[in-house]
Amino acid sequence: MKIYAIYVVRNNIKPAKAIVDVKDLASFGFFQRSSIGEFMTFMSQTIAEKTQPGQRQSIEESNYVGHVYARAEGVAGVVITDKEYPPRVAFSLLNKILDEFTTRFPNNQLWTPEQCSYPELQQYIVTYQDPKQGDTIMKVQRELDETKIILHKTIESVLERGEKMESLVERSDVLSSQSKMFYKTAKKQNACCVIC
Repeated sequence: MKIYAIYVVRNNIKPAKAIVDVKDLASFGFFQRSSIGEFMTFMSQTIAEKTQPGQRQSIEESNYVGHVYARAEGVAGVVITDKEYPPRVAFSLLNKILDEFTTRFPNNQLWTPEQCSYPELQQYIVTYQDPKQGDTIMKVQRELDETKIILHKTIESVLERGEKMESLVERSDVLSSQSKMFYKTAKKQNACCVIC
């Protein structure tokens, strides 16, 4: 699961233009990085331009998935990931990014790469590489899974103790009946040997 790039794209103009972006192309060869970066920029601008305001969609292209969310303000967010990255986490990240972006830059006339500085994108691409770290629902799910495992172990140990207790109770019942028989036998034996 990997995020390759995050874009904020102005999609109320034709052609759409990337305003701010951040890429993590370290997993590619040095000589491939520039062409892959250009491809991802082209892909993000194309899918942002073709996405209607208020719409979310995921577009698959070879080994990449472009998750896009277009807002009515004329801006769209695009996250390019591999095929294994959870879409819900990608759209959660897009919603967060676009909320922050439109709050910080409410005037869309100033949406140019020179006017908009958004350094938090670098932090987001690092944090959300592990979807469980970036997404609270996945964190809670992981904690629930861990708790469930602990509960299963606890229940198993209680059941084992219960089985041990049952065998002890059975043994005590056997010992109890044997001790009663011993008492009666001893009483009979002692009754015949009374010293006067």
